[in-house]
Amino acid sequence: MSFFNSEVLPSLIAWFGPLKGDAPYNKKNVDDASKASLKAFSVVEEHLIRNTFLVGERITLADLFAAGIAVRGFQYFFDKQWREENPAVTRWFETVRAQPIFAEVAEKVELLETPALTNTPPKKPEQPKKEAKKEVKKEAAPAAEAAPASDEAPAAPKAKHPLEALGRPSFPLDEWKRQYSNIKDHNEAMKYFWDNFNFEEYSIWKVDYKYNEELTLTFMSNNLIGGFNNRLEGSRKYIFGCAAVYGENNDSVIQGAFVIRGQEHVPAFDVAPDWESYNFEKLDPTNPEHRQFVEDAWGWEKPITVNGKEYKLADGKVFK
Repeated sequence: MSFFNSEVLPSLIAWFGPLKGDAPYNKKNVDDASKASLKAFSVVEEHLIRNTFLVGERITLADLFAAGIAVRGFQYFFDKQWREENPAVTRWFETVRAQPIFAEVAEKVELLETPALTNTPPKKPEQPKKEAKKEVKKEAAPAAEAAPASDEAPAAPKAKHPLEALGRPSFPLDEWKRQYSNIKDHNEAMKYFWDNFNFEEYSIWKVDYKYNEELTLTFMSNNLIGGFNNRLEGSRKYIFGCAAVYGENNDSVIQGAFVIRGQEHVPAFDVAPDWESYNFEKLDPTNPEHRQFVEDAWGWEKPITVNGKEYKLADGKVFK
């Protein structure tokens, strides 16, 4: 679900939106979006060659969700030639859309012989010709008559981030981000962190992905982390952390450690629509085990143990 939400959906919208006139048209941007979409679907094709459905051998919510996104590809671009080159995706889509639970609510789409949209500017709708206005002699308005009030309401002020209410901290998070990037010795960097942070102003959190059983290829899981980071942009001033994929293809977990402004995780993380896909555990900065967990998560060297099983580091991303 996360792969379709973060990789397939944005590129697909960026492909068909400008061609339908729903977004500004730029030939290169559309071409880039089409390449990104086709690359994403090639990953799905590779997965479905070996699997009947996205997760396991039965239809799940993941299939219904993903087919609801893929339908736009079949509606606008995936012609006969594409379907012949991607038989696994085609078979999967046909199977899912035939299910009553999907067919009863989804838009009916006829499979294409040729693409319905090509990379050309959308036609602008013709404007109706305006009739020549007849001149009407107006009587002079009374000098004292007030100008009519505008119907438009004043623009609402831009909403502030809830963490702004906490005020300026004694130690700026941006300074730690610079030190983390510039101090080459990890132990020295972590000493700087523990020595300078005021944990009445900040808190540290362990973050675990809830749906590790759905993870497949590790690079796709790393893309999932990247998508989550992108959606945290609105809280960049208040968050630093690292999240990583541990394990190997079809047997991996996502885990990370973050420091945030304030003592509650929700105001920092709920700017990302998918934040509830993660479990958040508040850590104690005076607890040696918790401190070691943070140091290891930010050090990018050690494996982790989950449910008694050790997973080696595969890949990950820093949010700073």
